[in-house]
Amino acid sequence: MLEAAFRGGGRYWALLGFWGLLVALGLGAWGRQFTEGLTVTGMSQDVTWGIYIAQFTFLVGVAASAVMVVLPYYLHNYKVFGRMVILGEGLAIAAVLMCMLFIFVDMGQPTRVANVLLHPTPNSMMFWDMVALGGYLVLNLLIGAVTFDAERREAPPPHWIKPIIVLSIPWAVSIHTVTAFLYSGLEARAFWMTAILAPRFLASAFASGPSLLILLALILRRFTRFDPGEEAIRKLALIVTYAMTVNIFFVGVELFTALYSDMPHHTYPFRYLYLGLHGHDSLVPWMWFGAALTVVCVTLLLVPRTRNDLRLLPFLCAGVILAIWIEKGVGLVITGFVPNPLGRITDYAPTGVEVAVTLGVYGFGFLVLSLLYKIVVNVRERMIPA
Repeated sequence: MLEAAFRGGGRYWALLGFWGLLVALGLGAWGRQFTEGLTVTGMSQDVTWGIYIAQFTFLVGVAASAVMVVLPYYLHNYKVFGRMVILGEGLAIAAVLMCMLFIFVDMGQPTRVANVLLHPTPNSMMFWDMVALGGYLVLNLLIGAVTFDAERREAPPPHWIKPIIVLSIPWAVSIHTVTAFLYSGLEARAFWMTAILAPRFLASAFASGPSLLILLALILRRFTRFDPGEEAIRKLALIVTYAMTVNIFFVGVELFTALYSDMPHHTYPFRYLYLGLHGHDSLVPWMWFGAALTVVCVTLLLVPRTRNDLRLLPFLCAGVILAIWIEKGVGLVITGFVPNPLGRITDYAPTGVEVAVTLGVYGFGFLVLSLLYKIVVNVRERMIPA
């Protein structure tokens, strides 16, 4: 079954070659970062988390979103998602691997990663985040391998895997909850210290992850004989609509709390994001573009006619992904450091090295995803009657 990943036509090998080039670019940039240190990045003493942790935060949500197809299919016997589940699990595996790599490159020195394993500290949220991510990766690898092998043999999955599948559902919620706690547990960062951060993370995750899954399913429908099903795609689009609506509500609650209280340490981050603060306004265009994109996408998704139009849906899903990436990746992480506890404002912009390393990590993740999906497509196409 694994050998199917290395059989394909010219377009498939060109795709793998493209991901390989990104990986090579990222390795070269990371080699420079490893040699010269994190001084080659745009991070500083004031802004200690940048594009790496921003991507980690975004991708944890993508990984957690697999639960949106696993839960209906396995717990409620919703057969519509039968051909979509393995795609969700594959996406979760690739996303978790990218999350781990972004933490790895952000730490600067590989030995610091080993310290988390050699000297575990249960009172640290980073320790629990490592446990959550590692456990979720193992669960998805095991569940995906066992259930897909059973499907390949056209046999029901073994009974012992069902409790593990049930365990993976709350575990998926936990990985993004623990990630939110990494932020909201920092009392010196008023922008992050809110009890609603974990629900915000989950709402945005259940919008961005299924949106990416829809795009991948539509690509497979276009270029292979494997069809995840129109009804499954439309149901996922409905999930995206509800999740984005809830996410907008949560962001609105945050804005009301900050602006109505008019407490400086609450209002300054939002002013920095949307109006600029003391002449520092580098994120303002990003945030207004993301807000406009959110409004347009949600408005169109709320209309059944446009939501169910499979020609328009890919653009709406891409818009949702970009809008959430701006909100969680660009806005959330950077603004938590602005202003710092002493009131100083330090702007951050990623360097070429950071961008190259980031592209390399994404290249590795999509390389893994392409290999996994090639196996799925190969097996599913052989199951289609001639």
